[in-house]
Amino acid sequence: MFVHTRSAQFLRRAISISNSNSTSISLIFSKTLNPNFNNAVFQCLIRKISTTSSLSSSAAAEGVWRDPNRISIWRRKKEIGKEGLIVAKELKRLQSNPLRLQRCIQSNVSRLLKSDLVSVLAEFQRQDQVFLSMKLYDVVRKEIWYRPDMFFYRDMLMMLARNQKVEETNRVWGDLKREEVLFDQHTFGDIMRAFLDNELPNKAMEIYAEMRQSPDPPLSLPFRVILKGLIPYPELREKIKDDFLELFPGCSVYDPPEDLFDDQDWETESDTD
Repeated sequence: MFVHTRSAQFLRRAISISNSNSTSISLIFSKTLNPNFNNAVFQCLIRKISTTSSLSSSAAAEGVWRDPNRISIWRRKKEIGKEGLIVAKELKRLQSNPLRLQRCIQSNVSRLLKSDLVSVLAEFQRQDQVFLSMKLYDVVRKEIWYRPDMFFYRDMLMMLARNQKVEETNRVWGDLKREEVLFDQHTFGDIMRAFLDNELPNKAMEIYAEMRQSPDPPLSLPFRVILKGLIPYPELREKIKDDFLELFPGCSVYDPPEDLFDDQDWETESDTD
């Protein structure tokens, strides 16, 4: 039911746009802000709103309002509840026993609330528990409430980059491509930098190729983040630097001294001696 003030504001705005008369307005809105869902004018207004406010067709049929400013569940603060904490400890205890682990997933993990499941996955990612994170990754994608989300995949890829897991990265990347998930330019830059910082330049360049093919317009800041991460890889850096200067001809790029890493190697050797 539409009991939210924002809902009323959106609907009243749509009514003013559609030039509905006062009789229609009073018919749709009661004093309790509970609309008549069977009213033809209301159904027309819902279709208008759905084009600009992320209201899905199924939500319109059921009269469920979805706030376009709602934060993705993968970006919210994640706190593990008591049930989630118990399941997380049990999964860590059983991860060396595949059969018992699978039974635990089927009997216990499948009964977790959405918030607990998301929190347990986030905690495993924080702890770099790659094996268990991949297990819960599969569970999440099978849940009825699951929707492809850029932040869900970003967190997985960042964790895999920290642990230099190329095979798992290829699998996750294949899944997001099949689900047609699109990263924005800042997320591309952050993910690529994570792979560069963890000595996986080839994988980073594969992600860069995807970034260049993205329909999202290029931004200078993600390129600067990438260029800084490419300092240990001068040949790759020159290639991306050329692309950057071509896209942003009015910008300049800081080039570190050529002997920067030679000096670092010398200092390391001196410390060893």
